[in-house]
Amino acid sequence: QVQLVEAGGGLVQAGGSLNLSCTVPRNIFDRNTMGWYRQSPGNQRDLIARISWSGWTTYADSVKGRFTVSRDNTENTMYLQMNSLKSEDAAVYYCNVWPPREAYWGQGTQVTVSA
Repeated sequence: QVQLVEAGGGLVQAGGSLNLSCTVPRNIFDRNTMGWYRQSPGNQRDLIARISWSGWTTYADSVKGRFTVSRDNTENTMYLQMNSLKSEDAAVYYCNVWPPREAYWGQGTQVTVSA
């Protein structure tokens, strides 16, 4: 099973920022649209941002204007800059291709937002 590796989560105060990263095997990263997903307790895992190989991006309404997805195609890495964090952003954040493949889910990175 291939795993993508997420990093950068942590505890942050509401209104703060975090920058997540996702390291991806080259054969998966190349030419694929990548996505950031999140899952909070009791909820399904949802796509919140995605980025094509060429850099075209889309966002869920809940994060639009606050989160920015980017990718470094030379380093096989995708990023998620999260600003103005809210309590409802607390979740485990995952990366995967879009549409996601079950075999690629990693451990995720926990984001906790304190009041």
